[in-house]
Amino acid sequence: MPASSSTALKQPVDGAPQLVPEKPVPVLPILGMPVHDLGWNQALALLERKLVSRDGFTHIAFLNANNANVMVRDPEYRDVLSRCLVLPDGIGVDVAAQFLHGGRFTANLNGTDFVPAALTFISKPLRVGLLGATSEVLQAAARNFRKRTPWHDFIEISDGYFDRADPQVILNRIEDARIDLLLVAMGTPLQEKWVDRHLTAEHARVVISVGALLDFVSGRVARAPGWIRQLRSEWLFRLWLEPSRLWRRYVLGIPVFLGHVIRHRLRQPDPTPT
Repeated sequence: MPASSSTALKQPVDGAPQLVPEKPVPVLPILGMPVHDLGWNQALALLERKLVSRDGFTHIAFLNANNANVMVRDPEYRDVLSRCLVLPDGIGVDVAAQFLHGGRFTANLNGTDFVPAALTFISKPLRVGLLGATSEVLQAAARNFRKRTPWHDFIEISDGYFDRADPQVILNRIEDARIDLLLVAMGTPLQEKWVDRHLTAEHARVVISVGALLDFVSGRVARAPGWIRQLRSEWLFRLWLEPSRLWRRYVLGIPVFLGHVIRHRLRQPDPTPT
């Protein structure tokens, strides 16, 4: 997906409007995947432009160490991500960017923080669809979203346990709901593949694959205290909360990811930021 397909109007001296392309968004490739390097204000403004645009379809995904490991062993997932607007998530990709390109990402745009911030930032009322998680989590997340940003309309499309072999009922429900922004929480890489396979501009202007976001918003899973997040150590807090589920992702996954990064650097030794 191009870094930015939107354009800006410029008024020349003779009064005739001209379309002037906006500057492309810078990227830092991680293991060959272009990841957008944006500050918070830039990223929020970009999302707002995508949402108010009447043309096009944007699928936003996030790359962290775990997703990068999945990408390395799953060519289909890599192909799907190549069609997404990919944002950086977590300290792992920051370390990789420093090692590969000599500089870290401008901001940690993880979905757990980015999506709520975007809903607060965008003052224009949106129709926001929620798809995924369990029914209880979906309903609780919708309630909390409505409390925090009541000017948006939150539509509960379905939990994540619908019939994947016959998704037409869900697709019809999404289309009928006239969604601006759809949040899909079905886990990586299923959510990204499902969006890529089934959704178009007829369903929503922007779709964001949000992973465990609804679990956090619903209150089912606690966020780490602010000081832990500032230390970029939320992964340790999550491992402490759910060791049986997450030990493989972090205890094994982090060394595997670093191994992939080192091998990639050895194959392409010259760090050249884009």
